[in-house]
Amino acid sequence: MTVQKDFLRNTDFGLLLLRLTVGGLMLFHGVHKILYGVGFISDMLAALGLPSFIAWFSVAAEVIASLMLILGAWTRLAAVVFVGNMAVAILMAHSSMIFSVDAMTGGWAIELPMLYLLGAAVLFFTGAGKYAVTKGSVLD
Repeated sequence: MTVQKDFLRNTDFGLLLLRLTVGGLMLFHGVHKILYGVGFISDMLAALGLPSFIAWFSVAAEVIASLMLILGAWTRLAAVVFVGNMAVAILMAHSSMIFSVDAMTGGWAIELPMLYLLGAAVLFFTGAGKYAVTKGSVLD
């Protein structure tokens, strides 16, 4: 009974699952931007009077921070980058929907970006857990 209880309350396994989920799913977005470009982000930046090359920072954040989360390498640092990237994405691409509900699903219109942002925020506060490359470091 003790073994089963410990398995069912395994915080470190839960953190691993959260890292794999948040990092793994966001990695698809970064790879898509590498393959198909960041023109839509560049256009939004240009409309704000900002240089378009900044769009590639979102790619770096989505690919590098995602890989860091998956591996558990400097998880807190990766999570801060991830949260920042998602905050900017929400403000740039989804700000008009912050107080909206999706008519098709009844869900919050920005629930997916917020789920990424808040999942990364949780990892910032908890760290990676013991199943991580840099477990025990300050930036873990």
